[in-house]
Amino acid sequence: MDNVTMIGIDLGKHSFHPHGQDRAGKAVFRKKVSRKQLLEFFATFHSCTVVMEACAGAHWMARKLSEFGHAVKLISPQFVRPFVKSNKNDFVDAEAICEAASRPSMRFVTPKTESQQTLSALHRVRQALVRDRVCTTNQMHGFLLEFGISLPVGHAVVRRLPAVLAEYRLPPRLVAILDRLHEHFKYLSEQIRDIEKELERQLADDSLGQRLMTIPGVGTITASLLASELGDGKQYRCSRDFAAAVGLVPRQYSTGGKSNLLGISKRGDKNIRHLLVQCARAFMLRLDKQSGRMADWVRSLLARRHSSVVACALASKLARIAWAIVSHNTVFEQRAAVTAA
Repeated sequence: MDNVTMIGIDLGKHSFHPHGQDRAGKAVFRKKVSRKQLLEFFATFHSCTVVMEACAGAHWMARKLSEFGHAVKLISPQFVRPFVKSNKNDFVDAEAICEAASRPSMRFVTPKTESQQTLSALHRVRQALVRDRVCTTNQMHGFLLEFGISLPVGHAVVRRLPAVLAEYRLPPRLVAILDRLHEHFKYLSEQIRDIEKELERQLADDSLGQRLMTIPGVGTITASLLASELGDGKQYRCSRDFAAAVGLVPRQYSTGGKSNLLGISKRGDKNIRHLLVQCARAFMLRLDKQSGRMADWVRSLLARRHSSVVACALASKLARIAWAIVSHNTVFEQRAAVTAA
């Protein structure tokens, strides 16, 4: 198997299916191995290009195989799917991964470091806790509404739930259920605060995160997530590529020489896109106190476009600014608007 130049691996939880091929693309071997057997195989195999789909466990496996001297590449699963021939199985998937990686125009995913993966996991835990807290709040509102008690929307009212229960006469069992939900709400809020404090401590020691916080509207949560996902920014050719990867550029459906641009594509990490849109809305809420070219640009857009369209446009601009700060090792500089003579 000395003529093997590329190996595609279909990853699994317990079993893995490597597919090796030579420089001409001819299949040399394919086998089914366990995780331990896979690591033992690549530890003694000569250096070659190893390609995998960017899925769960792929980043750890990429770091591990790189230690053995192999050139590891990760491909988004959506780019592998068109190369699957006929019926689908694990060996066909591994062959399709090699076929996709052989394309000269293929785009690859940069493997994450351990710190990036840890920070990303912390963000996902916080996101799950926030989602659980919203569900708990909605459940309390729903139970009270069934008994004719309508509370204003928001967490502040939920924190005053004991006073609300004392004011109205409700069944004792329902009061016990609401008290249990209220305790769960306070527990979730405490856990979210602890995670946010941990993010602030990590961001205080991260120069990249501090530079990202100079962007108007960007706070601790968004800056730390951008720092973990962007890395050095070299995986993107330009700022628009990063905005497109986040899903903040228009979808295109053009034919016959006629350009047709639709809404935003909503590709990539929806959490980053959601946070950037929220940063844009926060900037727009304080627009009367903002100055500079960006503020004037937003005001001119609001004069002729809906606020939601402007928020998405501003979020795309914030994504481009973030990439420029990371790739050029600089900070955001607020520039005054140039007035015409």
